[in-house]
Amino acid sequence: MKVAFIGLGVMGYPMAGHVKNSGMEVCVYNRTTEKAQRWVEEYEGHMALSPAKAAADCDVVLVCVGNDDDVRQVTTSEDGVLNSMREGSILVDHTTASAALARELYQKAGKQGVQFMDAPVSGGQAGAENGALTVMIGGDQVTYDSAKPVIDSYSKFNKLLGAAGNGQLAKAANQICIAGVVEGLAEALNFAMKAGLNGEDLIETISKGAAGSWQMENRYQTMLSDEYEFGFAVDWMRKDLGIALEEAKRNGVDMPLVNMVDGFYEEVQASGGGRWDTSSLLARYTKN
Repeated sequence: MKVAFIGLGVMGYPMAGHVKNSGMEVCVYNRTTEKAQRWVEEYEGHMALSPAKAAADCDVVLVCVGNDDDVRQVTTSEDGVLNSMREGSILVDHTTASAALARELYQKAGKQGVQFMDAPVSGGQAGAENGALTVMIGGDQVTYDSAKPVIDSYSKFNKLLGAAGNGQLAKAANQICIAGVVEGLAEALNFAMKAGLNGEDLIETISKGAAGSWQMENRYQTMLSDEYEFGFAVDWMRKDLGIALEEAKRNGVDMPLVNMVDGFYEEVQASGGGRWDTSSLLARYTKN
């Protein structure tokens, strides 16, 4: 199977590597050519100088870029993948983008005989590096069945959740849950420290009960150490929460918690923490 991977960021770079290591032929494209060259040297794959050239003749084209505008640029522009993809091939967008864009691309791709799925991921950089991502997918069953061997190479779980756009809606729900959990953890740690509790002892105890979470297990130590220069950036989380809030507005859904936490992240950005990990919500309390 011939695969193109468009976008070699912190997620795409290792994801493309897992595809290559699974035995498939891979051609990559990245806006920064040096990163694509480094990937080729590491994985012994191929690179192209435009998305369209990378996608030509491929069975599956995978996209993992920044936002809706970036997705449009690499898919529907003059050099976009849809200008070279052959009939019957599959386009999979792993970007966290809007459900509206996913539905738009599904229609545009379909008109030229290309199958499309929106497939945002969860698991962060570590999940991408370890091939242990969770993938939320919107599209058709036959497309999913065909693309699943590729997606399996970098995921621990993937599931088709219905029509195009549903993957993005599921990712929005995922980010809503994370926002609430991280803020709860930040408030709990701030409360505990101000009350004189030992943070390590506290987490060792409460993580074994109903309060336990991935965020607690994987972020409490760096939060207690006031370290945030890693992980999923606040800037990207605000982008994702903005998508969720726009969708909620269209559907008439009230989301007071998301509005509140989004405002807190805005404060973190204003203090210079736009590239900090999302667990930096604690810094709102400790740095003031």
